Amino acid sequence: MGARGRARAEGCGEASGEAGQMAVELAALIPVVVVVALVVYNLASFLVACAEFDRASQNAVVLLGVSPSGEQTESGAAAQVREAVAEAVGRQGRCEVDVSCEGVSPDATDGEFVISPLLTRFICRLSFRPWPGSFVLAGVPFDSPVVLRHERSLVVDRFRPGVVM
Repeated sequence: MGARGRARAEGCGEASGEAGQMAVELAALIPVVVVVALVVYNLASFLVACAEFDRASQNAVVLLGVSPSGEQTESGAAAQVREAVAEAVGRQGRCEVDVSCEGVSPDATDGEFVISPLLTRFICRLSFRPWPGSFVLAGVPFDSPVVLRHERSLVVDRFRPGVVM
């Protein structure tokens, strides 16, 4: 075997030792890429859900919170607003909507004059659960304890349409 043959044989040995390095680096990098992709996907989904929620909650409070159909109580108005917002947001069970009401103006006492005693603050809350919520890896179950929350509030006069603060 000549000098060329020996050089080729030595070169093959070195190249075959380094050929597996790329596969090992790729195997170490793939889980990191998957986790980053899941975080980006969930963050984008949360931002889209927040945008839909902000628009839907404001519209629902102005339309249904001011003059609810049927029972004219705060709880009835809050239930109608919650149903409208939950229907608008959807998100295949990953989002939960909660609506509560509270009075803004204190009750008039001696010497005080309340301009509008029926001002009501509607507080709409969105809870978003990232995907995947739970998974099993090598027989070990993992549950995501993370819930992202977003809140929007709007003050209206429940019996005078157009009074929004």
